[in-house]
Amino acid sequence: MPTAPAPPRASWGELLHGRNALHAIALAGGVGLYAINVHIVTTILPTVIADIGGLALYAWSTTLFVATSIIGSTLSARLLERLGPRATFLLALAVFAVGSMLCALAPNMPLLLGGRSVQGLGGGTLFALSYALIRLLFEERLWPRAVALISGMWGMATLSGPAIGGVFAQAGLWRWAFWALLPVVAALAVVVGRQLDRNVAKTACPGPPPYGLIAGVVLSVLALSAASLAERLAWNLFGIGLGLAIVVLIARRDRGPERRLLPDGAYSLRNRLGVLYTIMCLLIAAMTTEIFVPYFLQRIHGLGPLAAGYMTAAMAGGWTLAALLGAGCTGVAAERLMRLGPAIILLALPTLALMTPRTQWLDNIAGLVSYCLALTGVGLGIGLGWPHLMSRVLGAARAGEETLASASITTLQLYATALAAALAGVVSNSAGLVDPGGVDGARHAAAWLFGLFTLAPLLVLWLVRRVLDRRPGQPAGADRRH
Repeated sequence: MPTAPAPPRASWGELLHGRNALHAIALAGGVGLYAINVHIVTTILPTVIADIGGLALYAWSTTLFVATSIIGSTLSARLLERLGPRATFLLALAVFAVGSMLCALAPNMPLLLGGRSVQGLGGGTLFALSYALIRLLFEERLWPRAVALISGMWGMATLSGPAIGGVFAQAGLWRWAFWALLPVVAALAVVVGRQLDRNVAKTACPGPPPYGLIAGVVLSVLALSAASLAERLAWNLFGIGLGLAIVVLIARRDRGPERRLLPDGAYSLRNRLGVLYTIMCLLIAAMTTEIFVPYFLQRIHGLGPLAAGYMTAAMAGGWTLAALLGAGCTGVAAERLMRLGPAIILLALPTLALMTPRTQWLDNIAGLVSYCLALTGVGLGIGLGWPHLMSRVLGAARAGEETLASASITTLQLYATALAAALAGVVSNSAGLVDPGGVDGARHAAAWLFGLFTLAPLLVLWLVRRVLDRRPGQPAGADRRH
């Protein structure tokens, strides 16, 4: 009996040809716009602070942007259902453009933060849409290529974001870094408006989003961010406690069979999924220290925005490089990478805590290279085990919750970034970033920030050992499989 011919192998040429190419440009452009914006703002923020003030609100630029990104990414499925792909994509681009214009026109930090919040709402929707539309626009055999292309936009952003932000910042034209995003938005809108098929099927959404839980997520981030503004330690601790209490409340409320934010077992360290999610959050916390690196390098070491931006991007570059190199490992080799990663971070963060406050360390080539290696080491330590961590998350989910576990990875990653940024703001401000401020304040803040966040890889080492050393017959809670 003759067998059916095997379908032709998908190729990059097929993905990047004709209508597929235009669809790929649109989706990759959405993620690229989001990612480049992240690196641009990280690079120009010290210059922005020097111009319009607001040093105490430094970390808020990240926390508010990421918090509203969570809202946008979570609501994207509902928008797709009601508006369809084309209208949803154009709406997200319009919101992002409005946020960029508000940032460019902001006369002070509070108004710039408002613009960043609007940017995050549109950017988070674009971020989620770019992945959600892959299965609607491409044949299934092209999906892996499309995912790889979209994911590669973060690597491109690592190279281009600091360059764009650094050039404008060094010229004293930081506002133009936001204006420069608008032509990209317009070009994407043209591609989407003309090429995204009107007859692409709308997605079916199983139910309304968990609005109460999403509101709790945002409130917990805001509570932690507000704690960074208090001058007294008691109020700092109160804000942190309130933010963590809201997290506990979210965990207690997120138990219904429908409209869940995270899958069952995500909030318990007695469950493999909860341990894996905790490892993710701690790794993201280590990475989030990067938001203050440009300020430290410019304020303490006198580097220009361009140089500081590219040195900071070494963290993201290390993550991308390590993920590409280690993704193909399996079995024992993959487990070794999961153990090695946090050990590298455990070396890198104390090195940064030692070198950043002392100007003499970066006065020569050897010192600069060592510092860049330490920055790269943070990202490298995360990227080595990240692909294998993600695969274990999907394997640890209960039967029937695999899709929710997959979708929740982005939500959890954004939430962890927002929380870690808020905590970084609390630590830095409490350590003297604002009072006494200046070079001395920045030195104290750098030492405390990198020093305290070294606890994150320490905890990861312990948790990874729990995950990898667990054997059949040991208590596993609701674990399904290794």
